[in-house]
Amino acid sequence: MSSNYFPKNQKEKNLSKAFTYIKNEQDALNFLRDLLTPAEIKEFSNRFEMARLLEFTDLSYIKIAKKTGASTATVTRVALWLNSGCGGYKSALKSFSKDEKK
Repeated sequence: MSSNYFPKNQKEKNLSKAFTYIKNEQDALNFLRDLLTPAEIKEFSNRFEMARLLEFTDLSYIKIAKKTGASTATVTRVALWLNSGCGGYKSALKSFSKDEKK
């Protein structure tokens, strides 16, 4: 895992802080819909699904690409950030996994 990411400017800092203020899933969905286009939500959701499949299954990159409709290059990029990024995917997946077991 690499070092932490630090905001490049106040706008990035404000955006990251806004995420920490979200209290529940519906508020998160509403925020995402107001912030992003439907296509962007779909793409981000797809990347998280790729990370989830990479972390919790033994599927090959090709199978993940077919399952998600992404290219193998995108799956490879998600795998790179999952394993060598700042730990954001790992942290979210750890929390997601705990929540799914409830």
